[in-house]
Amino acid sequence: MSKENPHQILVIEDQVLNRKVVRIVLQSEGYDVLEATNADEALMCLEQDFPALILMDIALPGQSGEELTRQIKANPTWCDIPIIALTAAAMTGDRERILRSGCDDYLSKPIDTQVLAKRVAYHLKEARHDH
Repeated sequence: MSKENPHQILVIEDQVLNRKVVRIVLQSEGYDVLEATNADEALMCLEQDFPALILMDIALPGQSGEELTRQIKANPTWCDIPIIALTAAAMTGDRERILRSGCDDYLSKPIDTQVLAKRVAYHLKEARHDH
């Protein structure tokens, strides 16, 4: 198994435009970006690489982001990787439900690019302090 890359972020998002925006923001901050469009691709990425953080779209085709988060957090190898949910769902109770699934944070769409960069940096710093 490969060692964690502290600059690598896995973006799990099925919408091309959303992926592009997130990729541009992250690359401008100096991160390496892995991309997956669904749960199967995400799990393949995790088998091959060890990202420092995951950005998880909640509304994925097939298996939802919440289900995938539970699956990742249940795996001892990956359970400590911070997961930030990306979602257009902003109804009362959505945030709590998403955080209950195991996500460490929550950003609503459309993504505020400055907030995204700050939250990613914050969670990467926190993850390093936990070890």
